[in-house]
Amino acid sequence: MATTNIAPSVVRLYSPTRIPPSLQFPAPAAQPITQLELSAILSLSNRARQLEEQITEAEQSIRARLGAGSDVEEGERSVGLKESFRRNVSWREVSERLADRLYGNGKGDGYCERVLRSTRPSRSVSLTIL
Repeated sequence: MATTNIAPSVVRLYSPTRIPPSLQFPAPAAQPITQLELSAILSLSNRARQLEEQITEAEQSIRARLGAGSDVEEGERSVGLKESFRRNVSWREVSERLADRLYGNGKGDGYCERVLRSTRPSRSVSLTIL
């Protein structure tokens, strides 16, 4: 590859981050994409999908056994089920808008709390391995 010598006076005129418009650098030669590369990507993608399925199955098995009361072997790792309850946020927004219509701005706080108390929270259980 040939190199271009630039006079020091030209270099001083331009900042190091700005290339003068008169200088053109050749684009790097594009290497062809091989069938081996494409096959490798597909193979890795399939393997990742298989691993995700295996992880899901293993977690479901452990969740089921913990739910049935199985003990965990003593050692450096522990596992547990973390249960959380969440109320749907959109109900809060709907009740606030309705309270504003019924009671005026800022006066429907009690109404929102009553609506939230009467809304059943959704339960989610996650597996935590420490």
